Amino acid sequence: MLFVFGIFSFIMLVVLHEFGHMVAAKRNGVVVEEFGVGFPPRAWGKKLRKKKGDDTLYSLNWLPLGGFVKLKGEHDDATSKGSFGAASLKTKVKILVAGVGMNFLTAWVLLTGLFLVGAPRLPFESLPFYGKEQAVIKSDTKVSALDTYVSFVSESSPASEAGLSAGDIILSIGNISPSIETSLNEITAQLAGSESELKFKDSDSGEVVVQEVKLREKGSSGGVLGVQSVESVKFKSTWSAPINALTTMYQSTEATFNGVGYAVSNLVRGDGQKASEVVGGPVATVDAIKGVSETGLVQLVLLIALISLSLGIMNILPIPALDGGRLFLILLFRARGKALTKEKEENINAWGMGFLLLLIAVITVVDVGRIF
Repeated sequence: MLFVFGIFSFIMLVVLHEFGHMVAAKRNGVVVEEFGVGFPPRAWGKKLRKKKGDDTLYSLNWLPLGGFVKLKGEHDDATSKGSFGAASLKTKVKILVAGVGMNFLTAWVLLTGLFLVGAPRLPFESLPFYGKEQAVIKSDTKVSALDTYVSFVSESSPASEAGLSAGDIILSIGNISPSIETSLNEITAQLAGSESELKFKDSDSGEVVVQEVKLREKGSSGGVLGVQSVESVKFKSTWSAPINALTTMYQSTEATFNGVGYAVSNLVRGDGQKASEVVGGPVATVDAIKGVSETGLVQLVLLIALISLSLGIMNILPIPALDGGRLFLILLFRARGKALTKEKEENINAWGMGFLLLLIAVITVVDVGRIF
């Protein structure tokens, strides 16, 4: 169920992005011809006409791949009244950055909410291209919990015999609970070869289960308990939650650009494997949602917030066919004192879209190979 919610949330991030464009356009006198959820063929459409002169068609479409907004006269050289092309430069900037702004706002709201209830700590320091700890206002931010989630259970292991499955939370082994000071691996190494009481929280029922397990000896294939786990430290704040959300967004953005530089530099050096470790496309995103959905709602909301931030960052880059690319073209031709004709704009954006599709195809192949 959480996986379905995660996929739906991912799609809605794109819809919210387009919603930002629509609101900015309407507020600045540009006619919105259609606002669609999903992509054609159309399943349903209706003009609501809540305001005089508002002929926007709101549609639901069969391909659930996000959404779109269609403006009147979308090209920069359009001149008809109410068209995007006829709008002022200031208005065009507002419309083009509104989608990105909506993604950033969504990420900030979600992260703020997480800090209020307990936000999982992001291990920035473990990234080979970053190495900084997550910055928070320490006077108002406390460690509220440490949860040890099971991410994988090997067959015929003590863990599988005890009924552990991915997404369960290990509470204790031999009456020793995982903590910041003592990891699960350290506990199992200490108790290797013994019969111990295993206590865990079942991810499906939410019930606490207690089982006796016979742990393997040290050095056994598959590990002493037979699990792979993820430790989630949670930060909880009060008045500083919005500020901590902003600093997390800043660090995530900084880490993203560092990661791009890391990937490019390794690609130039011929180390494609290292370069591929820090990039991901649609397949990797779906796989990440699937994996995180098994660890609980809080982790899933965190992932959705980070994806929303990444969508905003990607769209503001000066790549043709994206919002940042369209804005860059408009400003470039204005600076040169030349007209950005419909033909030029379409050709440049077509090349940009072709490059993006090729890049996505290559990354998808890498993603599939990495998963399998």
